[in-house]
Amino acid sequence: MIDETLEDLQQSIQKAHEALKRNLAKIRTGRAHPSLLDSVRVENYGVMSPISQVASVSVPDARMLTIKPWDKSMIKADEKAIVTSGLGLNPSNDGELIRLPLPPLTEERRREFVKVARGEGEDCKVAIRKSRRDANDLVDGLQKEKEVSEDDAERAKKKIDDLVQAATNQVDTIVAHKEKDIMEV
Repeated sequence: MIDETLEDLQQSIQKAHEALKRNLAKIRTGRAHPSLLDSVRVENYGVMSPISQVASVSVPDARMLTIKPWDKSMIKADEKAIVTSGLGLNPSNDGELIRLPLPPLTEERRREFVKVARGEGEDCKVAIRKSRRDANDLVDGLQKEKEVSEDDAERAKKKIDDLVQAATNQVDTIVAHKEKDIMEV
């Protein structure tokens, strides 16, 4: 039963790390990357769809994204979705292709993005600590019902704390790597 609790904790930690990586991928680092448009939704025949499902997104150079809609009649809707997405990008289209030049980031804007990245890291740590609390509660419940001994419960809690400490250290590493990417000119 304790092994199942530890397994659940590891899965929760892994999910928290994956969510952190997804959220950090949305933060601009100064280089063009197709994942910048993951949050952009386009109305496609009455259904809101991610832009990657209605067009191909490519990166011709470090400061440019191009979007080629599969249905040319959707180019205006794609352009409108990008403008209203809140990304601060100004698309230009030539009737077949939408070009998205990415302006260089200022020092102040980079620092704002670093703060956002740290906030995402803190949110991930909170999720991990919540998972630790849940795991400790399960171990306490097992001990209370006399399914495990007091010594086994203490060993399990020590393992839980070790797992959580390693997970929070990994969060710090992931966030530090993203900070380095953001601050790199």
